[in-house]
Amino acid sequence: MNSLLTNNSAMVALETLRGINKDLASVQSQISTGKEVSNAKDNAAVWAISTVMSTDVESFKQINDSLNKGSATVGVGRSAAESVTSLLQDMKELIVSAQDDLNADDRSRIQTDITAKRDQITNIVSAAQFNGVNLVEGTDDVNFLASLDRKSDGSVSTSSINVDRKDLTTSVGTFGTGTSLATNITSSNTTVDGTAVAKQLELTLAQVSSDTSSFSVTVNGSTVTQAFDTDEATTITALAGQINGLGLSGISAVDNGATLELINTNAFTDFDVSYDAGGTNTVAITNNGDTSENAAAADTQNVTVSLTQRAESTELSTVASVNDGDSYRMNVNGNAYEYIAGKGESMQDVARGLKTAIDAGSEADVTTSVSQDATTGAWSVNVDYSGSGTIALSDAGQAGGTASGGLFGLDNVDVSTAADATAALNNIETLLGNSIAAAASFGSAQGQIESQSEFITQLGDALTSGIGTLIDADLEAASARLQALQVQQQLGTQALSIANQAPQSLLSLFR
Repeated sequence: MNSLLTNNSAMVALETLRGINKDLASVQSQISTGKEVSNAKDNAAVWAISTVMSTDVESFKQINDSLNKGSATVGVGRSAAESVTSLLQDMKELIVSAQDDLNADDRSRIQTDITAKRDQITNIVSAAQFNGVNLVEGTDDVNFLASLDRKSDGSVSTSSINVDRKDLTTSVGTFGTGTSLATNITSSNTTVDGTAVAKQLELTLAQVSSDTSSFSVTVNGSTVTQAFDTDEATTITALAGQINGLGLSGISAVDNGATLELINTNAFTDFDVSYDAGGTNTVAITNNGDTSENAAAADTQNVTVSLTQRAESTELSTVASVNDGDSYRMNVNGNAYEYIAGKGESMQDVARGLKTAIDAGSEADVTTSVSQDATTGAWSVNVDYSGSGTIALSDAGQAGGTASGGLFGLDNVDVSTAADATAALNNIETLLGNSIAAAASFGSAQGQIESQSEFITQLGDALTSGIGTLIDADLEAASARLQALQVQQQLGTQALSIANQAPQSLLSLFR
């Protein structure tokens, strides 16, 4: 039935044209924006997912900026530690040259060079900052934002790369006032006796039937050969002259007529003596320096003497952990010498720190060494006194202090005397080890940061690609669809025009 009021054909044609125009508008929007999903109306689920991913990509860009700053900061610290290491190596060379007695008159000039390099190290440590962060001062860790972690439940957290500061200052630290650590440090004695029996051996000769055969004596690896003279006393005098002629540091031979005394004034050094009697004559050694190692004629011909009988030691616990701020003190001859541990240090570091502190005090006739017990693993600071009388020795320990700097003791490196030069050589090795460890640690951290930065860049690129897969328009398909829709639009318009002309046919019925 045809009606003037209701044109069903026109309505169908109009609805079809509206759909075509809607699709055409969508395709035109895709072509103009390049996106298939440009807002939540286009596809709510895809738009929500892509928006979250887009915010993560922007966050990764900020993280990458943080990592680049972190790499630069750690790079400055590494460069400073490497420069300090180089200067300490130069100082070591100067200290070694001061060991030579031929350079005794030049020690003041060597000390001037050492002081200049020490000042240069101080300047480097003070200036080694980037954006206000100095990794070679203090002990607090520095965290650099490294990643944004999104879990399957939608929760978000961040992770960081932790970089340990490596204090390369010469700060002495502050002794703690907290919990007592007295059980971690124990002195073997309250005094060190400088008048104890010298480290010596007595060598006795017994000639048989005027036998003038030769015999040999070896002292710390150096051998002399001596023929028996007409009597023992003359032979001993000649032997003493030969041994003294070897020029062994700290070792001398004293002619006592009936016996020959071999005396060693070196601290913490083994004294090895052996002999070959030769012929029928008798050579006997008696160790008067340490009754626990007495050697009689019937004993072996090789005698090793321990040279620590005059020294006392302070032992540090091998089972106790060392925490940042743990403070240890040794009182030597009434003077307090302290070392305050830093983060990650061990009892070995504490022992070396205490030795450095004592050496810096320039106690007269006092020498020190650090050793580890092969059985218990405990570390000891050994103190030897070669002066007259005795000196007091005590210890203390408390938690809660402020750590000493990694180059603690550098300010007091001194080569004015042979003894000072020897102590300086031992201590510079500790400082050199600290600076090398700092440079290595910074190098490792910088490598980790740069690797993470590269990963974050790649992750951001992958997310960006994924977002594009979700929302970007397929322009080839959109172009083809655009042409098809334009043709459909034209046909729809014509169909609507034809449908609108249908009522005109009713006029013929009324003519």
